[in-house]
Amino acid sequence: MTFLPLTPPGQTPLRVMTIAGSDSGGGAGIQADMRTFALLGIHGLVAVTAVTVQNSLGVKGFHEIPVDVIAGQIEAVASDIGLQAAKTGMLASSEIIETVADAWAAQGLAGNVPLVVDPVCASMHGDPLLHPSALNALKDRLFPLATLVTPNLDEVRLLTGIDVVDTQTQHSAARALHGLGPRWALVKGGHLRSSAQSPDLLFDGTDFHEFDSPRIDTGHDHGAGDTLAAAIASALAHGYPVPDAVAFGKGWVTECLRAAYPLGHGHGPVSPLFRLGEC
Repeated sequence: MTFLPLTPPGQTPLRVMTIAGSDSGGGAGIQADMRTFALLGIHGLVAVTAVTVQNSLGVKGFHEIPVDVIAGQIEAVASDIGLQAAKTGMLASSEIIETVADAWAAQGLAGNVPLVVDPVCASMHGDPLLHPSALNALKDRLFPLATLVTPNLDEVRLLTGIDVVDTQTQHSAARALHGLGPRWALVKGGHLRSSAQSPDLLFDGTDFHEFDSPRIDTGHDHGAGDTLAAAIASALAHGYPVPDAVAFGKGWVTECLRAAYPLGHGHGPVSPLFRLGEC
């Protein structure tokens, strides 16, 4: 695949922030985001929203970071280092979502810096990572600030009430998601097991863009959603138009799925380490 251009040594690379939770097993969350940032030549910035207790078998619990600390992380980085894009992951509660939205606006980032919202509601094992009461805050406060939202099909159902089972319902879901306020909506098809491919659908309120990739036969796909959103945000930082950024992210996560490896007794992570063999 074609990679993003690398910054020459000694020069400051582009900066992308992840506003997300920490995964103690290292497979998803900020750990997955930072791996992708690093291997794409991006300087990763972090605002930790929660600390999870998890491994390859599931999430055992999590602790939310105080909202003043979350806002402080965003302010500290934005006011000094600056950023060219950001993505969100686990936000856990309505209070955290509102804090992130307020901090984003207060730092003058809204409308100026691309924001990819990955609306993490549950882990791949089904463990809840977002309080049910926070869904409205996600839709009302954060989606209107988003350049792009990237839910999986379970999250689409929670957000829109639409159960995506085929092309027609995928298009309906894209329209419904876009109606919640983001500039672009991506309905990922990785969980659409009825399809031999992995079809993603992007919508900007007028035009649809379809992205297909081979369905990779692996039981190790932990962190795939985080990795996709991080790669898209990285491409947006480079100035890619949204459809091109999504195409890049789709290609990146497909290769990461090919390189996925076993870890522990459950699901192993997708792996951007394949990039090391290309350098």
